[in-house]
This record gives sequence, structure tokens and C-alpha cells, in this order.
Amino acid sequence: MTDNTLSEALKEAYASAPSEVVLLHTLELRHPAFVDDDGNPTAIRIVRDNKNYTCKLEDTAPLNPGEEVEFQALAFDLELPPVEAIPVPEITLSIDNVSTEIIKYLDRAVETQDMIEMTYRPYLTNDLSTPQMDPPITLVITEVTADISKISATARMMDIGNKSFPAENYTVKKYPGLSR
Repeated sequence: MTDNTLSEALKEAYASAPSEVVLLHTLELRHPAFVDDDGNPTAIRIVRDNKNYTCKLEDTAPLNPGEEVEFQALAFDLELPPVEAIPVPEITLSIDNVSTEIIKYLDRAVETQDMIEMTYRPYLTNDLSTPQMDPPITLVITEVTADISKISATARMMDIGNKSFPAENYTVKKYPGLSR
């Protein structure tokens, strides 16, 4: 089954594998507790390469839409979901040699009930002006394990099949007419 979210340039790079064009796998991790020193929302942005890259985000990005942002070089491995109909697609991820900066953000996230969102964006080294997947894959990290050398995580798409409908709780405080 073909993936209609991939750009023509990325499909061409997959098909012909030119040596001068490298596929860059990038991840962006977001959480309400991820804030910079000034208290502004920020994200952990990493690229699977040996050097940092400045790439432009899509106009619909949750943070810094349409802006150029820096992705930090970091060794990680990810297994993308298959392009087929499965109930809840998931990605497995492992990040090696995690810096204390990333651990600081993850420690903040553990203290809350909010989930960490993860966005996967592929870029090509000859075109860093836009992700080569539209829209990029956004998932929620559901399981995390960490040890001294790496972090492993599983991220899934929202499981809308198990979400209540309507997704609103009718409480007496919100709807006083329910009280007798």
C-alpha cells in the first residue's frame, strides 16, 4: 500500500537512493512541563545524525509553526508503523546516551498526568525547508523505561475507538440543573 503522506521527493529518494541525499529522521517531544528558562513552552528536538541541523517546521506545527528550529544530533533508533490498516499504529523508540538536559525535561513530565506528544518528521539533506511527510506523524508516548545508558519508549496514535462520546462529563458544578 502506498503512503500518500510522503512527498514526491522522498518517494524518489527511497526509490533511487542517491548518495548525495541523506534522509534525516527527526523527532520532536512536547509536554506542558517542557519550558525554557524564561517560562516559554519548548520542545526536545533531535535528529538521527552526527551533526545538528536547522530545519523549517510545517505551518501547522504545534510549537514554532513555520519557523526554522534546530534539531540536536543524537543517536536513536525507531521503528515506524507499517503502512497498513492496524487498529492502533505504534512506534518503538530507543534513545542512546541521553543528555542531562533531556533527563531534566523528562523528570518534569513524570510529575504530571499529561502525556508526552511525539512528532516524527523526515527531512532530506538537500531540502530542509519542509518536512517530507504531510502531515507528520504525531503520537502519544504511552510507555517509557530508562536506565543509565538509554531511554526506551512506545508511542501510539490516539486510540479514538476507546474514547467516550461525547467526550464531556456532565457534572452538577457545570450543569446545575442536574441537581435535585
